[in-house]
Amino acid sequence: MTIQERERLYTLDDLHEIEERPENHDKFFELIDGVIYEMAGTSAKPTVIAMKIGRLLGNYVDENNLGYITGADGKFEIGTHDGLIPDVAFVSKTRQPELPDGPFTIAPALAVEVVSPSDSIKATQRKAKRYLSLGTQIVWIVYPDDQSVDVCRLLPDGNMSIQEITGDAILDGGDALPGFQLSLAKVFL
Repeated sequence: MTIQERERLYTLDDLHEIEERPENHDKFFELIDGVIYEMAGTSAKPTVIAMKIGRLLGNYVDENNLGYITGADGKFEIGTHDGLIPDVAFVSKTRQPELPDGPFTIAPALAVEVVSPSDSIKATQRKAKRYLSLGTQIVWIVYPDDQSVDVCRLLPDGNMSIQEITGDAILDGGDALPGFQLSLAKVFL
């Protein structure tokens, strides 16, 4: 749900003010390209799939001392008009050697969005493009009901390429997480 009521771009200060209101203590919001969205609750399947992906990514990242994995409460505040909360994200230690005290202020190398029944596919793809434009190298959009994943990358012309992965195909970390491979069968078991 969009809560933008005015014809202007919201900032992180506006987002923080809305988050701090007593009536919003149990709600989550994202700021995407200057527009504030209230995040809807999710059902069990997307949450379990996100945790599974996070665990498998985390195992690889920890074994190789590559960086950090965040879950659905990890916020990325980038610039003044973006406060994003991916379902799962990877941040490389080469770009962020130490954990910040607050939210990350750089884009994750890899962002994962697991589509819930209440999510709009168009809005999720728009969010993926925003991640990429902010510096994320690869975005996985996971569709639990279809048991498929869209792998999104930014093209040199600024457009987004989307490659659909289905069946028993392998997801790989690309340039964001070299050497990482994950069978879709493990994601959707």
